[in-house]
Amino acid sequence: MKALKKIAAFIFFLSIGNQLCFSSSNKHTVFKLKNDSIKTWLKKAKNKKLDSTSRSQLLVKSYNYILNHNKQFPLELSSIAYEFYRLKDTTSFFKVNKKALNSAIKNKHTYATADAHWNYASYYVKLEIFDKAYFHFNKAYENFIKENHKKEASTVLWGMTRIKGRYKDYIGSEILNIKVIELFKELKNHKKLYDSYNHLGLLQYDIKEYDKAIEYYIKALEYFDKIPKKTRVKSYIIIYNNIGHAYQEKKDYQTALKYYNKDLNNKKINRSQYAILLNNKAYCKLLMKDTTGIKKDFFKALSIRDSIGDKTNILNSKICISDYFKYNKDTINALKYAKEANTLAKQIKNGGDYLTSLKQLANLDKQNSKKYLDRYIVFNDSLISAERRTQNKFTRIEFETDEYIEETKRLNQQRIWIIVTSIGGILILSLLYFLRVQKVKNEKLSLEAEQQKANEEVYVLTLQQQAKLEEEKVKERNRISEELHDGILGKLFGTRFGLGFLPLKGDEQTLEKHQSFLDELQEIEKEIRDVSHKLSDNFDSSNINFTSIIEQLLKDKSTIGNFNYKFSFDKNIVWKNINEITKANIYRIIQEALQNIIKHAKAKNVTLVFSNENQNLIINLKDDGIGFNPKKGKKGIGMKNIKSRVDKLNGTVQFLSEVGKGTALLISTPYKMNNE
Repeated sequence: MKALKKIAAFIFFLSIGNQLCFSSSNKHTVFKLKNDSIKTWLKKAKNKKLDSTSRSQLLVKSYNYILNHNKQFPLELSSIAYEFYRLKDTTSFFKVNKKALNSAIKNKHTYATADAHWNYASYYVKLEIFDKAYFHFNKAYENFIKENHKKEASTVLWGMTRIKGRYKDYIGSEILNIKVIELFKELKNHKKLYDSYNHLGLLQYDIKEYDKAIEYYIKALEYFDKIPKKTRVKSYIIIYNNIGHAYQEKKDYQTALKYYNKDLNNKKINRSQYAILLNNKAYCKLLMKDTTGIKKDFFKALSIRDSIGDKTNILNSKICISDYFKYNKDTINALKYAKEANTLAKQIKNGGDYLTSLKQLANLDKQNSKKYLDRYIVFNDSLISAERRTQNKFTRIEFETDEYIEETKRLNQQRIWIIVTSIGGILILSLLYFLRVQKVKNEKLSLEAEQQKANEEVYVLTLQQQAKLEEEKVKERNRISEELHDGILGKLFGTRFGLGFLPLKGDEQTLEKHQSFLDELQEIEKEIRDVSHKLSDNFDSSNINFTSIIEQLLKDKSTIGNFNYKFSFDKNIVWKNINEITKANIYRIIQEALQNIIKHAKAKNVTLVFSNENQNLIINLKDDGIGFNPKKGKKGIGMKNIKSRVDKLNGTVQFLSEVGKGTALLISTPYKMNNE
């Protein structure tokens, strides 16, 4: 029965063979060669229709080109090395692959480093030097996963998984198997997931967890259904055979036969698979003590295996046939096939089946039973020791890798601490510098604020002085108006009236001239009266004063900014009642806004309107410039200053703009009277 388990495991490895990571003939097609000549030669070298000599010459030509031109093409060298490996030119393979690995390490080409290690791993797997193969698979995995090449990393990790399983490191193999399944799931590689879950099933089978094994086999079948139909035939692993083995070990022989028949009825299985199933079905029936037709099936399976030169499974057939003859008490034939199995096992170095054949011989050959048992014990001990040594090598490889990783982590951690400390020091110095700069800036701002306050006070005083001057001007105008009207005009009237009643005598011409002078005096009276009335007209001098200042500001800025302006204001606004601080801030706001228009807006027309609404002064300043997006645009110092001044007046401000449609500044501020 133990022999049957070992046979099952071996069948699996044989069935999936080297189709994955052990013989990945297409693995170098993923990279793009840097040199067209090398690319062409390598493409030709991969052509199997060419003879080996021609292909080898092309590879040598590519290799010499790289050397002669002193080119650093580590990935191309790795590809050349792999093609030498496929041509079985071991000397050239080692020479070129060593060069490729050294070049990759020197140039810090992680992918090429991994690829060269992968070449070594493939070579050592073929020679069945699995400890060295595992070492190079591990190195390849480290480098592939470092740069997130998950496809390549998953393939070499799968190779490591199978090697551990081969040496009965069940826990280690299961851990790697689960890890590689995660990668295959990310890559949505259903074919590899099918293989991986089948392998997990075989691991559970070997440790006699048959229910768990069946669970994994069924999971594998789920992924098999997701494999494209075109590749299903090549991918099939006669998994029902493996399920049958598990049920057979559970002694549920009827269910086991059902699963063997499922695969036997599959017309797409090959001759080797057919022989495996036929032999296993016959052995299951032997365990059921149903010998009907099983001899024919045993020998038919042996004949197929012999015709295709499948020595491993020939060995399996001879062991099963020996058990069959033993069951039928045909000791001579049983002993004959057991000896043949023992000889073949030694020849092909199959340790597990060699032990099985020794046990058969010990049971069949009573005279030499002790000799066979002693051999069994010695060989079993040596086999266990060899497996443990190999397992320890794997552990040591991983430990050294982990130790290297830990050291790298430690150095990285140290580097991080140095960087963090340096950054911390820089930040502290920067903070101190910032605080110093901020202090100077605050002092400067404080001085500027004081200067601004002083300027405003000066401006307010100027406005007040101008207001007083205007008031005096108005008084003087009213005095002159009164003087003209009451004084000069009265005297002229009296004079004209007196002249009109003079009893002048003379010729007609003299009288007409006298009358014309009187009319002229009357016209002068009328003009003086008009001038007097104009001088005494009732107007708000403060209104004329503030709005004229604003209009002068608009005029000056329009000249600088090359734009036209329109200015209007509500005549009901009593400017003389608004305190000078408010007017000073309004002036500065409009000045800042106009400056922004000149700097940024590229406007051709500007409109300024002062209006009165619910005891609020409304200022509306519009331009037809380029506009901006208020949501995205960062507020500049000008806009901040405007908002700051509006806040001082307890008002509100809105910046309404759209790209390409100009900008509007809308301010609403309550009146602040002179007594406030």
